[in-house]
Amino acid sequence: DVTWLKHLIAGGVSGAVSRTVVSPLERMKILFQVQSKGTGTNYSGVFGTLAKIWREEGIAGYMRGNGTNVVRIVPYSAVQFATYEQLKKLLMEEGKTELDTRRRLTAGAGAGIASVAATYPLDIVRTRISVQTAHALANINDLPKDARGRPIIPRMPGIFETFVKIYKSEGGLRATYRGFGATLAGVAPYIALNFQCYEVLRKLFTPEGESAPSGARKLACGALAGCCAQTITYPFDVLRRRMQVTSMSGISYRYSSTFDAIRQMVKSEGILGLYRGLVPNYLKVAPAIGVSFWSYELAKDTLKHW
Repeated sequence: DVTWLKHLIAGGVSGAVSRTVVSPLERMKILFQVQSKGTGTNYSGVFGTLAKIWREEGIAGYMRGNGTNVVRIVPYSAVQFATYEQLKKLLMEEGKTELDTRRRLTAGAGAGIASVAATYPLDIVRTRISVQTAHALANINDLPKDARGRPIIPRMPGIFETFVKIYKSEGGLRATYRGFGATLAGVAPYIALNFQCYEVLRKLFTPEGESAPSGARKLACGALAGCCAQTITYPFDVLRRRMQVTSMSGISYRYSSTFDAIRQMVKSEGILGLYRGLVPNYLKVAPAIGVSFWSYELAKDTLKHW
């Protein structure tokens, strides 16, 4: 199906563009989520953390893990958008041109499940690479310095090396899907709400007599949709990150299951522990989802003529 292939390509382009734009904020969000009280390396505040990364790692620190992220997000976004478009066709009632709320949420949830299942091991690898750098900087004063007086960061394991290490030392294929349940519980409703909110806002933002809103309005629709969906499902994202790094050396917490993670986090950090990093995440989600929907529609419209 050529149409499905075009949706797949447009989705991949969308993912690569949107995630590269917000890579610094994505790195910052992960660092907030995986740290716990009493750790040696503490990140606090949006601008303070960005400044700390700059001082300790330079501009490369903002892009740390982005290569892995793009490798993961291209198939993730491609599968998500292509699956959503296919499910829309399957669920469309005869004689209608739009899905009702229930069917649209179902299509979005199905797209979320398919995209996560296809790319989850890469998500774990991306998280590990981002966190490993933070741990390497725990004793930053002992690291050798370059000519400008900045610490020389030791070489971090790459994508393949990290994947092999997880596979061999932490339990095989099962280890590469650690936290998968918590991820599905958060991603399925998140993607469902994302598409639902975007479609509704897109219709509202389309001027009378036109078939689609302008590029700027599409960006606004995506940003608002992403923030709404993320507010509701954010605790699942924190749980996903914690479960992904719980077996790493240097991590002070150990969880046996998703429910054990919830119990321990609420007990030691309170309910707010489930919302750690939410504010900087808004700064990431708004432009990321806005650019994602905008670039997807732009790529899809371009490919229509091919």
